[in-house]
Amino acid sequence: MNIGIIGSGMIGGTAARLFAQRGHPVAISNRRGADSMAGLVSEIGQSARAVGIEEAAAFGAVILIAIPFLHYRTLPSAPLAGKIVVDAMNYYPQRDGEIDMGDLGSSELLARHLSGAKVVKAFNTIYFQTLAREGRADKPVEDRLALFVAGDSSEAKAVVAGLIEEIGFAPIDTGSLHAGGLLQQPGSSVYNRPMTATEARAALAGTR
Repeated sequence: MNIGIIGSGMIGGTAARLFAQRGHPVAISNRRGADSMAGLVSEIGQSARAVGIEEAAAFGAVILIAIPFLHYRTLPSAPLAGKIVVDAMNYYPQRDGEIDMGDLGSSELLARHLSGAKVVKAFNTIYFQTLAREGRADKPVEDRLALFVAGDSSEAKAVVAGLIEEIGFAPIDTGSLHAGGLLQQPGSSVYNRPMTATEARAALAGTR
């Protein structure tokens, strides 16, 4: 499966490595341009290439977005329409400034901007070094560390869950983009807290 990555930092770069290791071609982009990603692409190997943001959006059947949230309005909506967009972003007011969301979560704002895309919240609750080092595809899914998934399309969530299992983690569905996305925000009981699938379900049960 072709995967586009928008954002080549800690989560974006790590996810690109993991997907490429599982045989997925990846096109990586960032705001600084292809030359800034030469080292990353060289490290990953032939499965990866550095491209512009619009090209990454057009390339992937799945697009993972891992940029500072304050830049979400700069994302191109047309090439992402109809595609599965994995929102790995988090809203941090101290970095992103004050954004009036009303009662919405950050992923819902992204979904409004990317009209027509199937937005799935995932990869945002895990520390990048844990993501890089702790995947265990050889373990039963229940014994793996959890990666949380929220979204309004069951089909899109299933695709993202499959990728999560491929790289050695356990996909845990937190629900809709609204309710489930809010459960995954910074400060929640599951944010940046490594736990197995069994532990994650217990933690989520305590929030409902």
